[in-house]
Amino acid sequence: MKTKSKKKKMFLLVVSIVAVLIIVGDWALSVMVYNENFNLRFESYEPLMLYVDDFDGLQRTKYEFTSNKGQKLVGYLYSSGENQSGIIVMAHGFGGGGHNSYMDCANYFARHGYYVFAYDATGNDESEGEGVGGLPQGVIDLDYAITYVKESGKFPNLPIALFGHSWGGYSVCSVLTYHPEVKAVIACSGFNSSSNLFEAGGKKQIGDGIYLMLPFVKLYEKMKYGGYASNTAMDGFSKSNAAVMIVHSFDDEVVPVEYGYEIYYEKYKDDSRFSFLPLEKEGHNYFNDDAYRNEYNAEFDQWLKTLDYDYNSAENGERFLEDKADYIYKNLDREKWCNSLDVELFEDFVGFYHQSIN
Repeated sequence: MKTKSKKKKMFLLVVSIVAVLIIVGDWALSVMVYNENFNLRFESYEPLMLYVDDFDGLQRTKYEFTSNKGQKLVGYLYSSGENQSGIIVMAHGFGGGGHNSYMDCANYFARHGYYVFAYDATGNDESEGEGVGGLPQGVIDLDYAITYVKESGKFPNLPIALFGHSWGGYSVCSVLTYHPEVKAVIACSGFNSSSNLFEAGGKKQIGDGIYLMLPFVKLYEKMKYGGYASNTAMDGFSKSNAAVMIVHSFDDEVVPVEYGYEIYYEKYKDDSRFSFLPLEKEGHNYFNDDAYRNEYNAEFDQWLKTLDYDYNSAENGERFLEDKADYIYKNLDREKWCNSLDVELFEDFVGFYHQSIN
């Protein structure tokens, strides 16, 4: 009997050790995959960067402020004309660099009665940080940006509104928990919780296997970011009286509507402070009229066919980057590229701000 008891204890010990090793391994794998996807540094692609001189009458002033770990963030106050009725704080998306690619949006809002404070989040463009760290960092940086606008004494004392796309769309909603004074929010292609983007992308790669990683990802974010990690867009809505516009395209493959729009619509479709703008076939990025961009992309594809080397080959990588940049500098019509916003869409945005703030 003692022999059987010892064997049973040994078996349980082995099973326990194996279970621990599996959990530790899953934890390590989840953290590694998370960091490989989200703890990266992003720089805007120089040949396609936007500049203040691309927009008639647009002016900006540079500011620096610190975020949660003392890292310096760089932002700009954009303006055009006088009699602004509010300050729109803009939160950019994930992966393309900082706020630069949204400068045309800032220009439109500035020309239609608003100051715009747009900044580069941690790990992007002019701001410090070896990497973003994780998605809750976007909420943290926005929290610090709003506080800086309110309390630094360097900005006009005007109502504050928010505008965000994708990662920024999540951030502008979640941050309402900490800033109920915000008057209006436009969230485009956003998601409800920080783990949503990891889940959406992971399902494409490994299917339902992503759900084995999600608990570890959520724990990892909680350990790094505390309450910011568990706070959601829905939490922000419940703590705020701000007017909210939700914009999303139903064919969005980066942030599917079930991670944002559909959650919000189910609860708030009959709430008068919420406006929902569903799009059908606009994808994840829909701010621009695609006429010139499609024309340019078609010409670029034709140029690719003229190359006498394999531009997909690693050995030709540096050569192709140089040739590509040279082609863009010589062939891009900057005036068309920089002034291709979907005016009808942005008229709706400005109308929403006017109605909500004034």
